[in-house]
Amino acid sequence: MRTVEIYRNGILAGTLTEENRQLYVFKYTDNYFSDASKAAISLTLPKTQQEYRSEYLFPFFFNMLSEGVNRKLQSTLLRIDEEDNFGLLAATAKYDTIGAITVKPIQTI
Repeated sequence: MRTVEIYRNGILAGTLTEENRQLYVFKYTDNYFSDASKAAISLTLPKTQQEYRSEYLFPFFFNMLSEGVNRKLQSTLLRIDEEDNFGLLAATAKYDTIGAITVKPIQTI
């Protein structure tokens, strides 16, 4: 199981967990979910429910990944399997992303 924190404009909005390669869970934090002034992170993940489950990486997060030659280069340089979407997301969406969303891996001890 791997988990990353999801930030919107630098504010912690929720967590994304890969339970296994067939189950992904996105959950808004209690504070973010209950604050009506904070927008949903995506139109496909509205704040109408606090937790979402999927058999594949949510398209919103998948679309943050590079494609083609850039993906292959990132996989090689970072030594991450090119098919490991979650691993690539955690490694590449920390700082400079298109849009308001950034991803921060949670350090496990």
